[in-house]
Amino acid sequence: MALPSQIEVRGAKVHNLKNIDVNIPLHKFVAISGLSGSGKSSLAMGILYEEGSRRYLDALSTYMRRRIKQGAQADVTSVKHIPSALALRQRPSVPNERATVGTTTETFNVLRLIFSRLGSPVCPNGHRVAPSLAIAEAMSKPGEEMGRITCQTCGVKFYVPSAEEFAFNSDGACTECGGTGKVRQLDENKLIADENLSIEDGAVASWSLPGRNFMPSVAQHAGVRINVPFKDLTKKEKDFVLNGPEKKYKMDFLSGTGRVFHDFNALYENAHQAVLRSAKSSKSERAQKRIAEFFTYSTCPVCHGTRLRPELLKQLVNGKNIDEVEHMQLGDLPAWSKEVLAKLPEEMHQMASSLIKEFINNLQPLLDLGLDYLAMARAGNTLSTGELQRIQLARTLRTETTGVLYVLDEPSIGLHPANVDGLIKVLRKLVAQGNSLVVVDHNVDIIKAADEIIEIGPGSGDQGGQILAQGTPQELENNKKSLIAPYLNGTADLMARKTTDKINPDQIKFEVEHYFNLHDIKAGIPINQITAVTGFSGAGKTSLILDSLVPAIEAQAKGEKLPKQIKKFVSPVHNVVSVDATPIGKSTRSTVATYTSIMDNLRKLFARQPLAKEKHYTPSYFSYNNKEGACPTCGGTGIVTLDIQFLPDMQQTCPNCHGERYNPRIQQVKWHEMSIVDMLNLDINEALPVFKKVPKIERELKLLKEVGLDYLHLGESTPTLSGGEAQRLKLVTHLSHKQDDTLFVFDEPTIGLHPLDVKVLVTVMQKLLDQGATIITITHDLNLIVNSDYILDLGPRGGKAGGRIVAEGMPRELVKNPDSLTTQYLADYWKQFE
Repeated sequence: MALPSQIEVRGAKVHNLKNIDVNIPLHKFVAISGLSGSGKSSLAMGILYEEGSRRYLDALSTYMRRRIKQGAQADVTSVKHIPSALALRQRPSVPNERATVGTTTETFNVLRLIFSRLGSPVCPNGHRVAPSLAIAEAMSKPGEEMGRITCQTCGVKFYVPSAEEFAFNSDGACTECGGTGKVRQLDENKLIADENLSIEDGAVASWSLPGRNFMPSVAQHAGVRINVPFKDLTKKEKDFVLNGPEKKYKMDFLSGTGRVFHDFNALYENAHQAVLRSAKSSKSERAQKRIAEFFTYSTCPVCHGTRLRPELLKQLVNGKNIDEVEHMQLGDLPAWSKEVLAKLPEEMHQMASSLIKEFINNLQPLLDLGLDYLAMARAGNTLSTGELQRIQLARTLRTETTGVLYVLDEPSIGLHPANVDGLIKVLRKLVAQGNSLVVVDHNVDIIKAADEIIEIGPGSGDQGGQILAQGTPQELENNKKSLIAPYLNGTADLMARKTTDKINPDQIKFEVEHYFNLHDIKAGIPINQITAVTGFSGAGKTSLILDSLVPAIEAQAKGEKLPKQIKKFVSPVHNVVSVDATPIGKSTRSTVATYTSIMDNLRKLFARQPLAKEKHYTPSYFSYNNKEGACPTCGGTGIVTLDIQFLPDMQQTCPNCHGERYNPRIQQVKWHEMSIVDMLNLDINEALPVFKKVPKIERELKLLKEVGLDYLHLGESTPTLSGGEAQRLKLVTHLSHKQDDTLFVFDEPTIGLHPLDVKVLVTVMQKLLDQGATIITITHDLNLIVNSDYILDLGPRGGKAGGRIVAEGMPRELVKNPDSLTTQYLADYWKQFE
């Protein structure tokens, strides 16, 4: 009997998929292409991954399934011949402060073994003991003898650190910082928000924390004047505010709701205590984020940032301690490993070879994916989305599984064009190991490298969800229905706007002295033009723009000190807006209408109708987030969730409101013979003529249409929007007024965007420029770079080999004589379309 050669999907209706039938080849590299919001992820993640992973979990025992979060069954008639599936999502979760590149990739686990088995320890009397097989043998002994050796010089018996003791998240953690490498200290300068304000007007910033709003009244009761500027208080009054004793005062207290509490026992907390007690008692993430603003984080004075107990740094391997090796670039570690092996005694070679082979095997996928510039000590929460995703992919490669369906969502995120070849090599290796691979991506080189392309479209939202074309890259090149074909065969028009032929001399000018790999950088950003900040991964783009320029503009606006790395700074703009493609809202309660001002205006409009006035319905009755308006069964979500024990929770449309969210009596109020539910079911194009005579709503609708979101429904849930849709929706609020004084910073704005979506984004950027805005894009996308007025290219590579401006100027000029990696790839790309 022949083995199946394809996954057969029938009747797929997830999100906007139009009951499609599609066959996905097994044991091949399949690319899924299509516009942002067309249904690519619905097919890849919503069906292939969900069904592949769910069916694997179904094979486990009931006991195990109850302890594993399971996905819901996909809305599809049938899926046949699907292997167990693993997914690499577009946006991996950000690691906590304890995670590093070493712990996340598990390379640090092997390094700890190398140091405990191959290291040269120091005895209590200060004698260095040469590495020997005796140390490794001691580690294998049971009980109290484990790790105990004798110094060859003085004869003292002592314990050599085990691999566990080199773990900063376990036994080896520095006792001062607990293994984080940093200590938290209260910043005295943050306690008083503004000395020119009075206490009753908010001079004491820490008294604005939750539960501390009555402190000004307590201070007044204690004799402090709260109606004069803080700077005019006496020294005694200021000392009481900052350091006054904790004491209960019996007083009358007027709450914010107008209620008077008589003989209220108010416990006074000074400005310091208010922060420290809040930090201990507050549980919510939002409160902790607010509290964190009052603290500064400095390097631990005991471990000096190594995270480890200082005595552990005495043990050396090839002359280096474990922290020094952790700070080496990953690309330098294979050579270091070979040196270690060469300098060890012959008797240790067999064991050492095994450890070092494991270490290099762990490193190799990371190097193949262009992460050679990272160090194991790099904090996990400082990594970019692309770096996190590539680390996930490297771990997957290392397991060398077979017979698995891998579903990758935008693996090219954060990749410089020079790294794409390495990624393609890795993808092919996954298939060569006997796996099936489905990749959702927009990078033309990755799509060209696939064995088969499935294109979904033709449009976005309701206008998408159909199979537009399917075949090999060569077949799609000649398919007239295909939207990606012009980019495969070189006939596409790359330009979406007319770029400048002259750089604006009016610029934001700044210098960064020393910050990570940036040293004495002098940069200029032309006003009212688009600047593309480009360069190899790890070249310093984030450090230059997001960590230096953006905080400098924000500090200037608040009258605060500039970041310490900023040497000189001159900026004609004083506001900055950071725009990314992260989802809007976390719950289905957030919709296009609620995110804009449309919902507020709709509620007011319906509250003015005769029936609403008769029944005394205020605007709050027309919100599904309030109990007056929400369906009593589902609480305004439109769905009910059923707990079915060991099976996944089942979600179904609310049987009372049928998914319409509202209480039926609210729907009796009509305007233009439509209820508020009818209004939310309209898409932007349908809504425009309806609200022709309602200027406040019409203006928002026109802006949504201008940014290419006219296919969205007013009641569409924003968390389900694609990255490109979310990004454009965020920009709508900025298009209605002048932006002469604002810098917009787009960090990797083309994540999830088809080349045609990039052109739409560029036209939206042009609208911002027309309003006077200045724009920076941190990007690797060649389609976006060609539409920029100015390039600031960092490099030449990443890490220590980066941190310099290697090219700057207009794209058309730089490609004539390309002298950086980016401009070379840009020149080659441009030639394909000439």
